[in-house]
Amino acid sequence: MKKRIAWIVDSTTHISDKLKNHPDLFSVPLNIHFGKEQYADGIDLTTTELYEKIKTAKEFPKTSQPSAGIFADTYQTIANHYDEAIAIHLSEKLSGTLASSKSGAEIAEFPVTFIDSLSLSYGTTALVEHGMDLLENGASVQEIKEKLDAMAGTVQNFISIGNLDQLHKGGRVGGMQFLIGNLLKIKLMIQASPEGELVVIDKVRSEKRAVQYLMDKMKAAYANGVRDFYIMHGNILVAAQQLSAAILEEMPEAKTEIGEISSVVAVHAGEGTLAVLWVDA
Repeated sequence: MKKRIAWIVDSTTHISDKLKNHPDLFSVPLNIHFGKEQYADGIDLTTTELYEKIKTAKEFPKTSQPSAGIFADTYQTIANHYDEAIAIHLSEKLSGTLASSKSGAEIAEFPVTFIDSLSLSYGTTALVEHGMDLLENGASVQEIKEKLDAMAGTVQNFISIGNLDQLHKGGRVGGMQFLIGNLLKIKLMIQASPEGELVVIDKVRSEKRAVQYLMDKMKAAYANGVRDFYIMHGNILVAAQQLSAAILEEMPEAKTEIGEISSVVAVHAGEGTLAVLWVDA
C-alpha cells in the first residue's frame, strides 16, 4: 500500500500557482512582533498592513520562528491522515525554524524527513515542487531527500533591496554600508548564497540600473536554456508586472510567475524589494 506523505513548509515559502490548494501541503507561520504584540505571518497581518505599521511603529518589528509546540500540534494533527511527512524550511542560517520543526516532530513522535532549503521564498518553493513531482513519479522518501539535498542552494536568486533602513535595523547590513548606501542612493543587490546565507553581491546607483542588473542576469540564464522565471516583490506589483513584460518582450519563449514576499521576509527586505529567481536548465 502506498504511503501517505504530507509536505510541511513555513510561511516564508512562496505558495506558487502549482502549490495553491494542494491537499497535502501544510504551512506553519512564523511570527512578527511589534513590542508586545505578536502576529502570525500571513494570517493576522497582511503585507500591506505590515508596511503601514512599520511606518508608524515606535519600535522596529522583530521576527521569530514557530515554537516547537506549534509544530508538534501540526504533526499530531496530520498524523491522523498521513504516514509520514517531508518538511522543507528556510535556511537554518537565517532562522531557527528548522530546529523548531525537528523538536516538534520529536514531541509528536511522528516520522518526518527534514530538508534545509539553504534559501527562502521561491528557493524553497522550487524544492517542494520538484519533490512532489518525484513522489508522483514513484520516488521513495529517501530518494527524494537525496535529490532535494543536492538541489538545495542551487536555485539562482538576485534581489534588489527596497529599504536599506529595514535591512539595517534588522541587523542584516552594517552601519557603514547603510550610511554610504543612503548617502549615495545605492541599491544593494543581495543573494541567498549556496551555503544559505544572505550576502551582498553588488551595488548599483539607481532603481533603473537595479532593474537592468536583474534583466542582464536573466538574459544570461535565458541564453543558457532557462525558460521559467519567478519575480518576487515587496508591495510593488506594478514594477513586477513591468519587469515581467520586459522579460517576455526580450525573451519570447520565457514564462514568468509573479509573487509577493511574505510579511516575515518583508520585515527585513523592506517595501520596494524586487527579486528574480530560477532553477538552472
